[in-house]
Amino acid sequence: MTAERVNPPDLSPPTGFSHAVVATGTRVVFLAGQTALDEAGEVVGATLPDQFRRALTNLLTALHTTGGTPADLARVTVYTTDVATYRAHAAELGRVWRELAGRDYPAMAVVEVVRLWDEAALVELDGFAMLP
Repeated sequence: MTAERVNPPDLSPPTGFSHAVVATGTRVVFLAGQTALDEAGEVVGATLPDQFRRALTNLLTALHTTGGTPADLARVTVYTTDVATYRAHAAELGRVWRELAGRDYPAMAVVEVVRLWDEAALVELDGFAMLP
């Protein structure tokens, strides 16, 4: 599997994402939306950064179970209940991403939503990966 990150010079420099990812491989893994649920099904973490850490950990756990690694992620969508708060914590969220997933950023989008399935959830991540 190869994942080529493409960042055209005609677009603004990406920060914490890639403009495009060209993925070639034999398996596509679709990752369901993950919030900050613990093993008991309870949302943990009172702050967006705390919940982001747990949601990303959950997403990566699902990915690892399929045999994938963070470098295999081709696309991630972040749903948040408050984009302003997300932007205010962007540097911290970036540090969490790099700590857990590294610097091979997938194509990404951040979308503000009215609410998530779990009422206490502040953030949800879903995506797909290309595995060899």
